[in-house]
Amino acid sequence: MMTTMMTQDTKPVTMVLVEDDDGDAKAFQRAFNKAKIANPIHRAVDGLDALKLLRGGDGQPGLSRPYILLVDINMPRMNGIDFVKALRDDPALKSSIVFVLTTSKRDEDKIAAYNLNVAGYIVKETAGSDFLQLLELMDCYWRIVELPD
Repeated sequence: MMTTMMTQDTKPVTMVLVEDDDGDAKAFQRAFNKAKIANPIHRAVDGLDALKLLRGGDGQPGLSRPYILLVDINMPRMNGIDFVKALRDDPALKSSIVFVLTTSKRDEDKIAAYNLNVAGYIVKETAGSDFLQLLELMDCYWRIVELPD
């Protein structure tokens, strides 16, 4: 049985994957399916694409809140750190919950991400089966959390 991440007041959670690599994006979708989480995953290929997706533009509405964003660091045009900075500077988006999913083990990247209040920094190659546990934990979190209207 598939479940959908929802807040306690039954507001669906909008999931956004900001990832330029097609293989990693497909692996993430498979992990979501294996964790039996049915939320649709919106994908952006870089930070600029993600901002447009969240805010809307070109006659398209933005995505509905609340947001969980899974963000790669190394992307073209606007990398993950610059994207999270833009999120934190935008009053409508700054409360977004961000997890960094990256191949970067650089301490500079970790420090920059945590200084921007990310919820977690996860190195893709070392996450393995623990990534499924993270997805299940996120699902549990959104079922019990209460958000303001």
